[in-house]
Order: sequence, then C-alpha cells, then structure tokens
Amino acid sequence: MDKLPFVLRYSLLVLVILSCAEILVAIDSLNASRSISHNETLISAQGQFQLGFFKTGSSPRSYLGIWYNVDPNQIVWVANRDSPLNDTSGVLTIQNDGNLVLLADGRRAVWSTNVQNAESGTVSAQLLDTGNLVLKEINEGTVLWQSFDHPAHAMIAGMKLGWDLRISLDRNLTSWKNTDDPAKGEYTYGIRLHGLAQVVIWKGSSIHYRSGPWNGVHFGGIGIRYDLPFITEPVVNLEEVYYTYQMNNKSSSVVSTLTTNGELQLFLGDNTSEDWRLLFKVPTDQCGTYAYCGPNAICFISGPQTCSCMTGYQPNSPQQWDIGVWSGGCVQKRQLNCSERQDFKEIEGVKMPDFVQYQVNLNMSLEECKATCLKNCSCTAYANANASGQPHGCLLWFGDLIDVRPLNIYADQKLALRVSASDLVSESGPNKKKKKIIILVTIAASVCLLSAVLFFTWRRKVENKGGKLGSDETEKENLELPLFNMVTITEATQCFSNANKIGEGGFGPVYKGKLQTGQEIAVKRLAESSFQGLNEFKNEVLLIAKLQHRNLVRLLGCCIHAEERMLIYEYMPNGSLDSFIFGGSNHTKRLLVWRRRYSIIIGISRGLLYLHRDSRLRIIHRDLKASNVLLDCEMNPKISDFGMARTFGEDQLITKTLRVVGTYGYMAPEYVIDGIFSMKSDIFSLGVLILEVVSGKRNSQFHHPDHDFNLLGHAWQLWLEGRAPELIDPSMEDTFPMSQVLRCIQVGLLCVQLRPEDRPDMSCVLQMLGSESSELPQPKRPGFFTERYFKETDSLLAGRWTPDESTRTTIEGR
Repeated sequence: MDKLPFVLRYSLLVLVILSCAEILVAIDSLNASRSISHNETLISAQGQFQLGFFKTGSSPRSYLGIWYNVDPNQIVWVANRDSPLNDTSGVLTIQNDGNLVLLADGRRAVWSTNVQNAESGTVSAQLLDTGNLVLKEINEGTVLWQSFDHPAHAMIAGMKLGWDLRISLDRNLTSWKNTDDPAKGEYTYGIRLHGLAQVVIWKGSSIHYRSGPWNGVHFGGIGIRYDLPFITEPVVNLEEVYYTYQMNNKSSSVVSTLTTNGELQLFLGDNTSEDWRLLFKVPTDQCGTYAYCGPNAICFISGPQTCSCMTGYQPNSPQQWDIGVWSGGCVQKRQLNCSERQDFKEIEGVKMPDFVQYQVNLNMSLEECKATCLKNCSCTAYANANASGQPHGCLLWFGDLIDVRPLNIYADQKLALRVSASDLVSESGPNKKKKKIIILVTIAASVCLLSAVLFFTWRRKVENKGGKLGSDETEKENLELPLFNMVTITEATQCFSNANKIGEGGFGPVYKGKLQTGQEIAVKRLAESSFQGLNEFKNEVLLIAKLQHRNLVRLLGCCIHAEERMLIYEYMPNGSLDSFIFGGSNHTKRLLVWRRRYSIIIGISRGLLYLHRDSRLRIIHRDLKASNVLLDCEMNPKISDFGMARTFGEDQLITKTLRVVGTYGYMAPEYVIDGIFSMKSDIFSLGVLILEVVSGKRNSQFHHPDHDFNLLGHAWQLWLEGRAPELIDPSMEDTFPMSQVLRCIQVGLLCVQLRPEDRPDMSCVLQMLGSESSELPQPKRPGFFTERYFKETDSLLAGRWTPDESTRTTIEGR
C-alpha cells in the first residue's frame, strides 16, 4: 500500500469512505434488494432507535420490534405480537406487492403492512429518529404506512393517541398478555368519543379508568405539570381527536406504557443511559378505579370514609355501606318533585361525572344551561363544558352521576347538583326558626297545591267526560317522561321527510331528526296500520323511562298530539346490528373485527343482566334480536324496543300468555309452543344472537348444502364433530384469539339448550364469557334441532299465527 502512487492511494481511500458512508446511510432503511434477518437490525440515523428481532424471558419465541438503542429492554413497538416466530428463521423484506412483510422460514407471512397499490421497486422502509417505522414511496416521499398508526403497548413523543375521524382510525394502546408475552392483553388505553372526548382504560369491554371529559384545555381528571422537558398537546376538532407529546430538548425521551395490570405509566429518561424515572401513573389509587363508589357518590382517597353520598342522596344499601362495600352507590332520599322549590348545590374541584345519560350543547351559556336543567324534571346536574376563559357550553346529566372524585389540581369546573330546597337548608346548619318557617310554608303550599289539583281534576272530568281530549291529557300526565310538542318534532324531522326516514318496524316508521339544540334524535312514529297500539306505546314509555344503563337505548321523551303517538330516542349513528352482520357490504363487515364483535356480545349481555337483575323492575324483553340492538358512534351496543317487554316480581320465575309475540328464529321453544316465558326465554334469544354475531349468519334464514338444520342445529352438529371453528364468519380478520371465539360459541350453545332449566342465568353467562380459566359445561341439544322442510314449514307458519301475531314473528328484521 505504501508503494502505491499517492493519487491511487487517495482514490482508494475515497472509495472506502464512500462505501462506508453508503452503508451508514442505508442502515436505517430497507428496499426491494435488502432484507434483515435475526442477526441484523436497522438503526435510526441519529442512533436513537433500533429495529430488529428480540426474545422475552426464557421463551424460544421471537418477535420483530423497535426499542431505544441505549436500552434494549425498553421496547416501544412489536409487529407480530400475536404471531410469534418459533425459531430464528424470520426475515423482514419488501415483497413484490410493495408491502413490508415478516416471513417465517423464508416463506410464510406472519405479519404485513397490508397496503394497496404499491410496487416493490418504488417503495422503501425506513426507521426514523422519532421511532416511527414508515413505508414510503421512494420518488415522492409519500408515506403509505407507519407504525405510529398501529401502536402496541407504548406511546412515545411524536405519536398521536386517539382518532383520525376522516378515516375512522383509532390509535390506542393494548397491554401485553404478561411480562414475557407481548400478545394482546385484556387492557386497552385510548380516547372514547362518547359525549365529550375522554381518555379511558378498558378492561375487556368494561371501563377500568377514565380521565374526565375534555374541557377545552385538557382532559378534566388528568393533572399536567409545566416543569417537565416535554409538553402534552391535545387536539380536538371535527377531523381529529388525539393528544401527543412534544420534547423541549433532544437529550431526553418520554414513553407511556400500558402495563399488564391496567396502569398507564409515564417515564422520563435521557438518551445516554438506561435509567428511567416514573413521573406519573393512572389510576393512582382506588378512587381512580371506575365507579368505585357506585352512582351518586363521591370518592375521597383521604378522610374517615372513602365514599360519601351526594347531597340529597342516601346509601342504596346501608348494611353494605356500613361494612365498607360501596359499589351499590347512593339513591335519592326521595323523588324530586318539580312542583317543589329546587335549587342547585355547586360542588367544586371534582372530576365531572361520566356520560351515561346526558346532553351536550357547546353553544349554550351557563345561565341557559341552568334554566334548561331546571325545566326538565329528569335533569340531575349541569356544568360548564369549557374551562378556557369565559364559561360557555352546557353539560346536562340525567339519572345517575357516575365516577366523581375530588381533584387536587385544575379544579376549574363546578358541578351543579340539583337538590330540593329542604336538602340545602338541612345541610347549611341548624337554624330551627328558619326550618319551622320553611316547614309551615311548605305545608301551606302543599295544601293549596293539592286543592288546586283536586279542583282542576274534577273540572276536567266534568268538561271532558267521554271526550277524547281529556283522555289524551290524562295519558300525558301518567307518562313520567319529558314531552315534546308536535311543532318541535316536525321541524326536527323536516316534516317527516322521506330523506330523513331511517327504518320501519312493527311500531311504524323511524325518522332521523335534529333539535334546535343540535342534538340528533330518532323519532319512532306509531303507524295507523300498526298492530302495536297504545298499549305497546305506553308499555315502552313506562318501562324504559325507569331504565338507566349504558347498554340500553335512552328514551329522551315522547310526543302525544291528537292521534299521533311518537317516541323520541337518542340517535344511534351506526344503526342496528343486523345491518352489519347480515346485510353489510364487505367493507362494513370488515369493521366487525373480533375484538369489536366480542365487545358487542359483552355489552348486550350486560344490558340484559341489568334488565333481569339490577334494574328497579325485573324486565323480560321478549324480543331480543339483532335488529333491536343499536350501535352508537363507537359501536357500543344498546338494546332497544321495549314494546313487548313485561315486568316480573322479585319472586316470580315464569308466566304464561295466550298471545305469543316475538320474532321467528329468536323465540324459545317453551314460549312458541306453550306461551311460557321467563328470563330463560331472553337467554335463549341471547344465545341465538351470540351465534349470529360469531357466524355472520341469520338463524331463521340459514341454509347449508349438506343438511336442512337452522343455524343452531348447524352449530350443534359442528360442536359434536369438533369442527366448531368452521362456524366463524369468513369475513373476519385472519388473526384473533381462537379460544375466546370458541368460548363464545360454547356459551351461545349453552344459552339455546332445549330445556329452560339447563340454560345459565345472565350472571353466569357474563362470568363464562369473561373468564378464560374456568371450565364450561358441555352444552346439551338446542331447541328446534330437527331438520326443516321449507315448503311445509312455510305453510305451517302461515296457518299457525294470527294476523296480530304474524307482525311480530316475521323473519324480516324490523
């Protein structure tokens, strides 16, 4: 080398430097001609992050992931978390279709970016210094796919957590199954759009923790310090709802991790060591656990008693309350009477209640908000929706107030709780003279009011004896529900235009509408030709007005005008479940990934458990089916249509009817044949619904080339032959927890067993659905297992049902 001419030596040195530079530049990227295997990694340009293969614990399984270069144990993203490699033969490459693909044994794809319309020669994959792995077009630089849109269990600076509403993209975190298994665990962390946006941790389909609603500045229940080397930037508008971290300097890093026990932990570290400092975690205490004290109570982490009832409320179960079991919460000491004097008690510095029954109007002033709440007897509290500058925006709560606790910082919203004047006086301290005056005035006013009521009642009976107006007005008085006038509903639905018609059932047509407040509604209008008359109308109003549960559709009010009878519900933007599982397009069906289907099954089951056990009245629905399950904007299921529901006494188990009503394919055998119905009848319907959600097929219209069984018989036959996975809807995604799906099939078959006493009750159903460890009993033969002969069956059905019943036993979904 020393004997070479100077020019030649210089040229060789330049070539070596250029070659090394090329290697250094290429080390963060892949293209069609370059792949990486188990002994290779990508390192971002500034050396911040590394992508490669890793193992956990003593397991031989390996995964493709991204981690901090200075700390290989701080893994921030995993590609094939549910599809581990069993050896070291994995290869990450760009295939001919332009997708970044992880291959096992060099052939079988276990993970892919799944983008469309790309070509291998025109794309490259690059690990950026932000920790984001991107697949982009080489010439234009357009990003086709990025790991930031598909988080695992961790969030780092620059990543958005939340929604891109333009493409319905929900970026959320999912915990590991355990510390050595990156597979998806039972906890999910993300932003819930229901009501005002909130940050939520779910355990399965149940809320484990929530932050409090977005108040124009931050999420109400999360305190943010300003002395940190990063800032939290929330964005809430019509196109996106998310938050992200931005670093103030490049020497530090921040990472939020969702742990296997449901904690979100935020760590701060520097870029030169493996040391990480825990800055923040939620939930921090037992009051952070969702609804720890039950409804209408405030949770105090310090003090003589953890849970305290709000003013005007008392423990639902004093015995349980005395021994420290608070989950039952509190109930009103007495029903608020709108004819009595009422006011509001301001509770400062608390997390706003969750949105269970609510109304939001961001354009209303606080004074208007108070007046609106005071006019509505069902309104239990109101608050300012915006904490930035001049108070504006209105939050109204109806029914129970859930998950309230004091906050140490950012106590800039006040919850105004509706209370009777007597409750305010009793709380303000002993003043016997004032109390006596109030009592005397109240008694005098009550006597006057009672006299007036008796007089006007007598006069109305005299004036309207036998008249129609009197009966309508009495009907209005008997309905414990807000009344809408005809003008309001006509304007909201644009004169019941066909463009606003969204469906039609046995009751009549259903219209979408929008009130002047901006709230969207669904109006169910009793048709003149409907076989469901005033009895069903009254039944639905009287029953559902008393029901309060997140998985039951909320009835906002009713309208009675001359011959018109209408029910006004909260609007469900995603329509009914049957439109997704039966009549949906391929795109619609793809939205029903298994996690969402499972969440729907759990939600329906929780709603049914509430009806059977936890509501004030024990209610048998009698018409549970896919078309009577509505889906809100987050695909949360809500049971609807209580026109055929019946109440049971606490000790009542079964009853019999001469008028069998329901929908063919969902009715239990004992109900169809003998008119006997009970809670087990609803459970039969639930079992049918579970099997339909799993299979994507309708029970009553199911056909198979090899036999004439309905869906229940087909599922039972597959179960006996050990071929239950064949029941799964082929349009579902490729990877899902098979054991969970099979458990749902087994629970569905247990619910549709022929004998009612063999079917589980709802508490057992939920326990079986949610537990992976417990062993389930083997199902027995389902009801209606015999093979069908369609021509004969059709003629039998035509002669079996009276016209009044046929409207309720039609195979068509209402």
